[in-house]
Amino acid sequence: MTPTLKENLVNIAKKKQIKDDPSHDFQHVLRVANLAERIAEFEKADLDIVIPAALFHDSVIYKKNSPESRNEADESALYALEQLNNIDEYPKEKIEKVQTCIRQCSFRKGVTPDLMESKILQDADRLEATGVVSVMRTFASCGHMNIQFYDPADPFCKKGPTRFRSGIDLFYNRLLLVEDGMHTVIAKKIAKRRTKFLEQFLKELELELQESDII
Repeated sequence: MTPTLKENLVNIAKKKQIKDDPSHDFQHVLRVANLAERIAEFEKADLDIVIPAALFHDSVIYKKNSPESRNEADESALYALEQLNNIDEYPKEKIEKVQTCIRQCSFRKGVTPDLMESKILQDADRLEATGVVSVMRTFASCGHMNIQFYDPADPFCKKGPTRFRSGIDLFYNRLLLVEDGMHTVIAKKIAKRRTKFLEQFLKELELELQESDII
């Protein structure tokens, strides 16, 4: 991929990206794209597919507790199709694979990717759901959805996590599960380190809640 084409794609993605959700803003997209490119170079995957797929993977975003959120991947894939069709320099025969990557990226759908480029995008996006950044994104989402940080009656989900009950539920529904689903060598290594931080974070939270007589 030429530097000019990449710059054009970055500018298009930046203009489209949602502005009122810090967990899905352009900084999220840029981190995913940079991680995906790093992994793709190691795996010798097609950057013409990986880069636009990463840049457009969250072009359409709804609140996570909205029924419309189930359509995000399909609508983002359609947006990628529209944009790439309008770029003369972009090889049109690769658009379908870009769309496949975007559709297979979704955590909610639980899809196992069948393309290397899809595996790379899924790994890069899911790395955003573990480690320090995932904590920041989780509690930004709490504010966006107006849900509590933790459930005082069951802060650490001993009775099992509940969808959209609290931010800590998301740790047990998603953040702590990411490591086991990685496909590539680099992503597995990064996820292992980030998961250790999440475990330490929860231990510290437990100590602080004990000090505050919450538990």
